[in-house]
Amino acid sequence: MEHTGVYGKLIVTKLVEKQANLCVEMSLRIIRSLGLQRGKNDQIDAIRIARYAAKNQEELEIYTPVPEILDKIKTLITIRERLVKSKTDLTKYPKELKTFAPGLGKLAEKSIKKSVKTFTDEIKRIEQEIQKLILSDDKLSKTINLVTSVTGIGKITALYLTIYTNFFTRYQNPKQLACYCGVVPFEYSSGTSIRKKAKVHHMANKTLKKQLHLCALAAKTYDPELKAYYERKVEEGKPKMIVINNVRNKLVHRVCAVIRKQQPYEKKTAA
Repeated sequence: MEHTGVYGKLIVTKLVEKQANLCVEMSLRIIRSLGLQRGKNDQIDAIRIARYAAKNQEELEIYTPVPEILDKIKTLITIRERLVKSKTDLTKYPKELKTFAPGLGKLAEKSIKKSVKTFTDEIKRIEQEIQKLILSDDKLSKTINLVTSVTGIGKITALYLTIYTNFFTRYQNPKQLACYCGVVPFEYSSGTSIRKKAKVHHMANKTLKKQLHLCALAAKTYDPELKAYYERKVEEGKPKMIVINNVRNKLVHRVCAVIRKQQPYEKKTAA
């Protein structure tokens, strides 16, 4: 079946309960594998999915359900992110108003004070609930401790990585995970006339990419080794965004290393 997010969750859950073997494939991969296509309806789509399965049966992977605890944490994180966004949107207007009308800005700020406090309290409550879930599961607790031992990687990023990789089982090597996170540059060239700069592909997990970007900014500030690397490359004339992407890539490899070795990251000083 093709991956349809929340819409396919019911049938996937029921099939897993019946211990059925199934494969959940990304819809874009199915579409691009079939070449030029015209027209679309449910019957045609079903035939195309069946043809894709028949043609690629040796490469398809049996679906592995995500543990219930990760599903719960993903739900809580999603709610937390929406509350944070709502709080940010709510506080933005008074700040903007203060720049040209201080009196009106203070009035707006006073009017939203209780609402902002409610959002803040609810965000803290959800974070505490997430922490309780982490501590209730030894495997999850150990995994989060290992991942956050990498300087720059925070708890939320560690949780996202754990959820999207199902305890780091959905990739065969660090480069695959880095590609999934959208931090691996790809060459764009053809013959002698087309020689574009290598760049990351737009198909990636945007949530992980965003989180890793924030982690890279923290790592280049607080990790001596990465700070020295960033400053050296910038001095050499490398564009800052390319260097930051390199830092993101290094963070992914470090995370994979601590998971593989099952040992916390050993911080190094700059050479």
